Amino acid sequence: MRRQVGPTKKRSLASKLQPKPSPMLKAKAHIVNFAVIGDSHVGYGNSSSIFRNLLPKAVGSGNKRFVIFGGDNTQAGANHGNNANAYYKDFKDTVTSTLGSIPYKASIGNWEASTQSLFTQYLGAVEGQMNFPGTQGKVKYVWLNCAMGQFSPGSINLLKNLDDQYYYIIDFHWPLKVSGITVDPSHVLSTSETNNFFSSIPTKVRDKILAIFTHHGHLFYQKLSNIYPGYNKTKFFVCGCSGDYKCKPSGDRGYYNATLTINGSVFNVDAFKVTVT
Repeated sequence: MRRQVGPTKKRSLASKLQPKPSPMLKAKAHIVNFAVIGDSHVGYGNSSSIFRNLLPKAVGSGNKRFVIFGGDNTQAGANHGNNANAYYKDFKDTVTSTLGSIPYKASIGNWEASTQSLFTQYLGAVEGQMNFPGTQGKVKYVWLNCAMGQFSPGSINLLKNLDDQYYYIIDFHWPLKVSGITVDPSHVLSTSETNNFFSSIPTKVRDKILAIFTHHGHLFYQKLSNIYPGYNKTKFFVCGCSGDYKCKPSGDRGYYNATLTINGSVFNVDAFKVTVT
């Protein structure tokens, strides 16, 4: 008797010849470039000229979408604030003429604390929250007031009300006292004030704090993990200076080129030191 070939074998052969479906292409990561600039001290010595030279370099590459100025933008409190208006105007004119349509926000520093009304007039609120440009509202930018080495009640209230549906980048003037920091202790927040900052952020938000940028130390420093118990993923930065006041051109004068990368559900911030002589 002649044995017939069953249909199962034919189907198996046909299935081998069919092309396999192509794997889905991964979505391209979305990158937002921004700059972080600290301690320009416009009004002191040659600071205005140095700042006017540095700022175009900071914003002229990498398609910057946002610029952070971290306090002591001006030497406004010098000489009892007699020249504060001129110093703020000089800083603001340089920023607006250089940045054009690029948005920016300035934090308040200790040299501006006694002229807070003028700071607000020229540079806006001393604490607040906004959408980080280029992120479709997924990331918030928060700036705080610790100009005199202590967070204002309004700043602490902002931290207590952070919402875990967003990610955050935070900026303020004085560095936190984190383990291993090399900034002059007189230019670092106290242990109690550091604890006040970290404990004010709701537990469910702590993994959403992408980066904290600080200034005041006039040098570059970074700690990229485990900056405080419960903050395993947060990156912490101290920025150098961009003026002529207590600033060493050999390596402490400059800015950060920073990137915010959004890749699906993964958010990441990196910052790269750029020194300017």
